[in-house]
Amino acid sequence: MNITIGIPAFNEEKNIGKVIVTLKKITNDIIVCDDGSNDLTKEIAEGLGAKVISHTKNMGYGEAIKSIFNEAKKKEADILVTFDADGQHRPEDIKSVTKPIIDQEAEVVIGSRFLKNETNMPKYRKIGVKVLTKVTNMSIKENLTDSQSGLRAYQKKVLQNISLTDSGMGISTEILIKSHQKEFRIVEVPIQILYGKDTSTHNPVSHGTSVLLSTIKYTSIQHPLKFYGIPAIIFLLVGMSFMIWTFQIYAEQTQVVTNIVLVGIGTLLLGAVLLISAILLYSLVSVVQDNRNT
Repeated sequence: MNITIGIPAFNEEKNIGKVIVTLKKITNDIIVCDDGSNDLTKEIAEGLGAKVISHTKNMGYGEAIKSIFNEAKKKEADILVTFDADGQHRPEDIKSVTKPIIDQEAEVVIGSRFLKNETNMPKYRKIGVKVLTKVTNMSIKENLTDSQSGLRAYQKKVLQNISLTDSGMGISTEILIKSHQKEFRIVEVPIQILYGKDTSTHNPVSHGTSVLLSTIKYTSIQHPLKFYGIPAIIFLLVGMSFMIWTFQIYAEQTQVVTNIVLVGIGTLLLGAVLLISAILLYSLVSVVQDNRNT
């Protein structure tokens, strides 16, 4: 099987050369997406024979991954492996993430930093990744341990059948959600990463926010009745409770408590809006899916 390695890179002149030289021992088919670097990342990668896709400005991790996906699709790569440019991934783990695809056991393989529970990841990042993974699992009904790992492998038909839209760090979650929708098998294999120092250039707050917003967006589209309908019912029940309470007070004291009435009406209106949104979005999604299937 033809293995293509894709590397998103931004200002990685200190690491990109060593990474490419090491990966050349595995495959010569290497794609580097230079995401608007203002150093020598592009020149070094090109000098070492990598296919370089250049963004004129820094567009974000998601745009880099999309460019790599598109290029791998053009190349008709059998397997695409995404590999970080900072030198923290081990080339020997590429064999681990590609094996389930070669053995036809999966279409998406995630290199998990937590399966062996041996990661020396900084504590604040570990907590953040676990929270984001938990949220992702709730959306795709999987039991993953590391939804944010950058070391992954994708089978050819994943590249051909998934259309990506996210520009930021949320693209990792978008890929998993859309793979789940397409019923692609997702598995994890253990990998090891060396964190000599925290070299991540991603702000943990913006990273977490991007992933959460992405998860909310795709979950609301995939399961509108659950996402909007359940809160709608809760708000309607709470609103009805306040209105019943209002009538009870009026019956006993012949007076209306304005604050209770306003809370009751506001809650009922919010519930009604959410319920209508759930029904409309469900209908729209159903029509779109029916059109795709015909």
